[in-house]
Parts: sequence; structure tokens; C-alpha cells
Amino acid sequence: IIFITIIINVNLKMMISLGLISLTLSTFSLLFFNHFFIKRKIIDNINKRSSHYNTATRSGGIAIFSSIFIISSINYIMGETIFDYSILVPLGLLSALGGYDDIYSLDFKLKFIFQIIAAKMIIDTGLLIDNFHGVLGIYELNRAFAQVFTIFIIVSIINAINFIDGIDGLAISTFAIFIISFELFSSTLTPYSKFSIMLLASILPLYYFNFRKTNKVFLGDSGSHFLGGVISIYSILILSQNYIIKVEYDLHKIIFLFSILSYPIIDITRIILVRLKNKKSPFEADKNHIHHLIQEKTNSHQFTTLIIISFILILILIFQINNLI
Repeated sequence: IIFITIIINVNLKMMISLGLISLTLSTFSLLFFNHFFIKRKIIDNINKRSSHYNTATRSGGIAIFSSIFIISSINYIMGETIFDYSILVPLGLLSALGGYDDIYSLDFKLKFIFQIIAAKMIIDTGLLIDNFHGVLGIYELNRAFAQVFTIFIIVSIINAINFIDGIDGLAISTFAIFIISFELFSSTLTPYSKFSIMLLASILPLYYFNFRKTNKVFLGDSGSHFLGGVISIYSILILSQNYIIKVEYDLHKIIFLFSILSYPIIDITRIILVRLKNKKSPFEADKNHIHHLIQEKTNSHQFTTLIIISFILILILIFQINNLI
């Protein structure tokens, strides 16, 4: 018992230290990259789709990934394994891809190809959706089909998170709920618990930079691609045999995953159907997302984000209450 208590205390202290270091480094990174982008005149141009009217940069994602990468590198050099560092390779590619798009604007076809490459890299780390857990009477999947299906899911999640990054605070709040739910509902401490702490602490300063009136900092494609990549990795982990939901919250894994990722799934499904119906490319940007429609009514980014986040939390609660009944 004493040995277990010592381990718990050591883990707790390390979690707190990682959180504080991530929070501090992320704040300085956000300040540095925002200043660097403004100085180089790499700012988010205001157009008919813009939701801001003052100077803003799309440097949030680069700052967050940089702080995560620096902390991970130091721990790696010191011989500390706080999570599986191999996932930083595809996440780094996604962040770089989004960052390049933020500055130079990539053709969506080329971006799509690199998303597929990153998805295959994630699979090569050992993460694969190879079981449908009885949905449609299907359990284990053929490996070739499993790889194609996993790539489809990863790319879909990355784009779903990219699609909801249209108003202040929405993408990072959705991400925070997902990460907290992933850790909270797990029956054991997950292999990525320390990484989760780093992520949550790193995005926290972005709320201030996102909502302030001048010299705003947006997540950008770099950030939405990075966070989308993280969510796709965690989603695959949820569907694996290694992730077990707490007995008191036990729910079918696919239903559980939908509940904590409901808004991005609903929004991307709806917007693609609307665009196809209007004979437009699914990747042609517009202001017809659900959050844009709500924001038109509320005329407030904060209130719109609050409405959508409340919807996600209520949906999670409904599924849990229904499960208990």
C-alpha cells in the first residue's frame, strides 16, 4: 500500500509539473509566434468569411505544437518516457501541413494527400481500427480493409475539427471536452494521461489570445490539423481492446465515441450533404456551418461556443442517463 501511495504521489507531482511547464511554455510560444507573424506581416486577411475585424494571426497551432515538442524532446533526452513519442512524427507532419496552408494556402487535393500520408503513419505506430464491436453484426475486420477504413476515419476527424474552427474558442473547447472525457471515463490511467495534461495546459492560454480584441491569435490550420490528429489517435485507442470504460459509465464504445465527438460529426456530415446538394465541392469553404448560423442569431462568439459546448455536455449526459436506465 505504501509503495502504491508513493507511485501515485510521484505521478501526481509529475502531472502538476508537466501542466505548469506546458502552460508557461505555451504562453511564451503564443506571444513569440504572434509577434513574429505580425512583424513578418503574416496576418489573417479579412474577407467575407472572416469573423474578426482587427489584426489576427493564425499562429496558435504552431505555438502549441512547438511547446509540446520542446517538452517531449527534453524528456526524451533525459530518458523519461511520458508517452509514445512516435505519434509526434505524424502529428508534426499534420502541424507543418496546416502551418504551410496558413501562410501560403495549399490546394485541398494536395492537403488531402498529405493527410492520407499522416494517417498511414499513425497506423504504422500500431494504431488500427480492426473491430466494429458488433455494429451491423461485424466484429473483427480484414487487415487490408481495416487499414483503408482507419485512414478514412483519421482523415474525416482531422477535417471535422478543421471545419468547426470557425469561431473563437469552439475547436479548443470541443477538444478539451473530448480529452477530459477520454481520461475521465477510462477505468485505468491511460498511457497518454501525461500527454493529455500537456495538451490541456497548452491550449489554456489560447482562450485569452483567441478572445481578446486586438492582436488575436487563431488556432489556424496548423492547430486544427494537430488537434484533429490527436483526437483521431485517441478515437482509435477508445475502439481498441486496451481501452476499458469504467463499469459505472459502461456504454457501447461507438456510442460513447459519438457522444464525446458529436458536434464535429454532425457538422461535417451536414455541411458535406448541403454542399453536394448545392453541387459544390465538399471542401469549398463557406459560412453555412451550424456554428455560423447560430452566431448570426446570437451575434456573439462566446455565447455561440457556450451553446454548442452545452449541447455536447447534455448529449453525453443523456447517453449516460439512458445507459443507467
